[in-house]
Amino acid sequence: MIARMRGVKRKLTAFAEEENKLHRHEEARVKHLNELYAMFSVDDVKYEGWSRTRLDRLIVDYLLRHGYNGSARALAQEKGIEPLVDLDTFEQMSRIRKCLLNRSVTEALAWCTAGDTKKELRKMDSNLEFMLRFQQYIELVRDSSTKLADSVAYANKFLVPYRNTYKKEVLQACGMLALPPGSAADVDAYSDLYSDSRWEMLANLFTSTHNSLLSLPSIPLLHIALSSGLSALKTPACHSSHPASAAAPSHSTSLSLASSVCPICSTELNELARNVPYAFHSKSHVEPDLLMLPNGRAYGKARLEEYARKAGLPDGKIKDLRTGEIYDMDRLKKVYIT
Repeated sequence: MIARMRGVKRKLTAFAEEENKLHRHEEARVKHLNELYAMFSVDDVKYEGWSRTRLDRLIVDYLLRHGYNGSARALAQEKGIEPLVDLDTFEQMSRIRKCLLNRSVTEALAWCTAGDTKKELRKMDSNLEFMLRFQQYIELVRDSSTKLADSVAYANKFLVPYRNTYKKEVLQACGMLALPPGSAADVDAYSDLYSDSRWEMLANLFTSTHNSLLSLPSIPLLHIALSSGLSALKTPACHSSHPASAAAPSHSTSLSLASSVCPICSTELNELARNVPYAFHSKSHVEPDLLMLPNGRAYGKARLEEYARKAGLPDGKIKDLRTGEIYDMDRLKKVYIT
C-alpha cells in the first residue's frame, strides 16, 4: 500500500509541475498581449520592441515546424521568449515524426494511448491509431521470420474489432496473409500497402492529427502573418501589365513615389503577393467625376486636368498618370458608379 501511494505521489508531483509550467506560459502570453493593448497607436515608442518580440515568436514557430529544433531553442533562449512559444510541444512532434520516417510506430502509438489523448482522438473520430496498428501489422507480415499465428493473433486483437469502421483495411489485412511482399507486386491494391511511401503518409497524418488535437494552425504563423500583410497592402496597380518604369517621372507625380515605397511593388514581395487575394474593404473610395481613358484606366476629371496642366499639355489633351500615354479629351468616357 505504501509503495502504491508513493507511486501516486510521484505522478501527482509530475502533474503539478506540468500544470505550474502551463500557468507560467499562460501568464507570460497574457502579459505580452496586455502590452499591445496598453499602446494607443503604432507610433508608440514601445511598439517597435513589442513587434520585434512578435517577429522572434514567428521565426521560432517557423523553425520548430521545419525541424530546426536546436536553432529554435537557441533563439528563444537568447531573446528570452521561451514562455511565449511551444518548444516542448513541437520538439515532441518532430521527434515522433522522425521516428515514423525511420519506420518505427512505437513512439507514435505511445503518444496516441497516453493519458487523455486516446479519449480526445476518439472524440475527433481520428483514424491515426488504427493506421499505426495497421502499419505494424504490415511490418509483421513483411518480416519472413514472423509466424503466421502471430500475425493472425495481432490482427484479431487490434484490427478485427474495427471491421465495421474500417472494413476495406481489415479485408486487405486478411488478404495480405495470402499475398506476402514477393507475391503482391502485380496486385496494385496490395503492392501499395508494402510501399515505402506509406511511412511519409503516416508522418503527415500524425502531424495533421497532432495540430488538430492541439488547435494549432496547419501552416507556420509566419506564413499567416505574411499573407495577411500582403493582402492588406495589395492593390490592382501592384501587378499592372505596365512596368513601373513606364510611369511618369518621380519629380512630377506623387504616384511614382507611392510605387517606389509600396512593399508589394518591391522586387522581393511582388511575385510572392501575386496570388494573394485582395483585402476586403467594406467602404470603397472612388474619385468624383470619373473619366475612363481608352486604355481602360479611370481617374477623376480634376486630377487629370491638374496633371495635364503640370505636364504642360495643350488644351484638350490629358495624360495617363500611370503609363504616361496622351489622349484627346473627347476620347474619354464618363463613368457612373452603380
